[in-house]
Amino acid sequence: MVTETPSGLSMRDLYLFNQGDLHHSYRTLGAHIRREGKRKGVRFAVWAPNAAEVRVAGDFNGWQGSSHVMEAAGSTGVWELFIPGIGEGTLYKYEMITRDGHKLLKADPYAFASELRPGRASVVTDLSGYKWKDEAWEEAKRSNPPYRQPMLIYEVHLGSWKLKGKELFYTYDELSTDLVDYVHKLGYTHIELLPLGEHPFDKSWGYQMTGYFSPTSRYGSPKGLMRFVDRCHKRGIGVIMDWVPGHFCKDDHGLRLFDGTPLYEGSDPKRAEKPLWGTNAFDFGRTEVQSFLISNALYWMDVYHIDGIRVDAVASMTDLRFDKPPELQTTNRYGGHENLEAVAFLKKLNETIFHYYPHALMIAEDSSAWPGVTSPTYMGGLGFNFKWNMGWMNDMLRYMEMDPSERPNYHNLITFSIMYAYSENFVLPLSHDEVVHGKRSLLNKMPGEYSEKFAQLRLFYAFWISHPGKKLLFMGGEFGQFDEWKDTEPLDWMVLGYESHSFMKEYTKKLNSLYLKQSSLWADDFRPEGFQWIDVNNWQQSIISFIRRDTDTGRFTVMIGNFSKTDYPEYRVGVPEKGKYKLLLNSDDAKYGGGSSTIPTGYSSKPVPMHGFDHSITLHLPPLSFLILAFEPRGKQ
Repeated sequence: MVTETPSGLSMRDLYLFNQGDLHHSYRTLGAHIRREGKRKGVRFAVWAPNAAEVRVAGDFNGWQGSSHVMEAAGSTGVWELFIPGIGEGTLYKYEMITRDGHKLLKADPYAFASELRPGRASVVTDLSGYKWKDEAWEEAKRSNPPYRQPMLIYEVHLGSWKLKGKELFYTYDELSTDLVDYVHKLGYTHIELLPLGEHPFDKSWGYQMTGYFSPTSRYGSPKGLMRFVDRCHKRGIGVIMDWVPGHFCKDDHGLRLFDGTPLYEGSDPKRAEKPLWGTNAFDFGRTEVQSFLISNALYWMDVYHIDGIRVDAVASMTDLRFDKPPELQTTNRYGGHENLEAVAFLKKLNETIFHYYPHALMIAEDSSAWPGVTSPTYMGGLGFNFKWNMGWMNDMLRYMEMDPSERPNYHNLITFSIMYAYSENFVLPLSHDEVVHGKRSLLNKMPGEYSEKFAQLRLFYAFWISHPGKKLLFMGGEFGQFDEWKDTEPLDWMVLGYESHSFMKEYTKKLNSLYLKQSSLWADDFRPEGFQWIDVNNWQQSIISFIRRDTDTGRFTVMIGNFSKTDYPEYRVGVPEKGKYKLLLNSDDAKYGGGSSTIPTGYSSKPVPMHGFDHSITLHLPPLSFLILAFEPRGKQ
């Protein structure tokens, strides 16, 4: 029985690849430095089942592949060739000869590195040899499942957090100090990076890729990325990466018509076309595509120690009608609009990831009402463990953009989310998508005069940090960037020279610190027992009050939010326990730019019934403010 091809490929691996079950196919396909006998060189392997011939062209043969023709590995659709005498840094592409005689030059789908754009070649790269120093982080991850842990995510586009000059980017190594130290000082638990795979167009932000296994060369080398992640882990910061299995760009050197025929995309153009983005959808029913994508997700965890992935645009994968004109809409075999192959793929993806990495973060960016996104697959769910709460985000931004005088008529926008808060394991996202393309920055969404905008943003952030669900904030939001995100320019760091923005940054830091210290704000994010309304119905005054609990410790915090411009010098609110309540935060505090210069340290309850409780406290509730109080058990009083 033949167990290996002439270049050493395992026939068993190729069989699993064809079946959709080669979970680490990047170890088999692509360009690998190796030794055959006494000769050292590179073994190339590529899947191109419909090509008439495949060659390797590169800087070592004048980009003429006729002298390096690959051999077919049986009937697997894989072509292979060992080329001695070349090694690290070699530039190459695959020269496809199609069945109708055309020649195509394609980048390697499994390339570990790529030329800096505008170059398009793949680069032979050795990923071995890096000595990781994050054992303590990995052990802590295994010991602390994420559901009952704090999660404060700082979302970053590496190409515009800071810039040295036009298209002069900071490297992974430089960011491993500047960015990581900044995030650590502000108290974030995770960094989420916009997609890292190689892409030809800066303004796609990485969401339209050509190199799924190739960290973009804009910011340096693969080893530089390893050092970046390692430094994050040493500072106690997890790393999440946006991942894009829904579609890929149509650039000639990329995956589209890879061997002259639809291969990674489906053969039905109605299914393959993504007209909104000008891209092609993956053919999720094709088993080799499954091997490619699942291996890619695992690759970032295996090789770069990425802690989790946010799967982009899940709704566009599962709905055959998503953003398609009527002439491109199709149905499944039952006449419905669910993409059954995509659904099956997502379930298989999550099952596989959690098999290898039980504590990984698998986060769905899903704008639909698909049920059970974060339910296990054995219960009929898609198998993710977190989902972005797009409903909360849309309702709250709509509410906060209103003039306060209009808010009493829309009170349900800030209260409705609790009706479904426990249907999924939610992350509350204030992401890049909400501060670009004319949507304005979070600060500039707020109505009113300059000072009122800051007051309302402080109020909004306090409600966001107090609401059930993990948290995500896009860069610049922490200091109240006034202009919307400009993806080819750095953040407006100069505004920190103005007091209001400096106050906002300090407020965010304080809010993050408070969140991390108060387990009631995160320990029961996904259990209804962790939340209780005090007063949900005070729409006339646009005031809400509620309790967050840590059911394990019995500790709880009380929140009161005033979304109106009315000052309430003596506002009475019911509390569940007799005793003292320490004031943890008043968003109107003058040291954060508010109007309250005299802030009490706490309040004592009185035996005055209110809001269904036997005891209550009376406090000053400034306009456009949010107060957070912690009950102090008797031993602490």
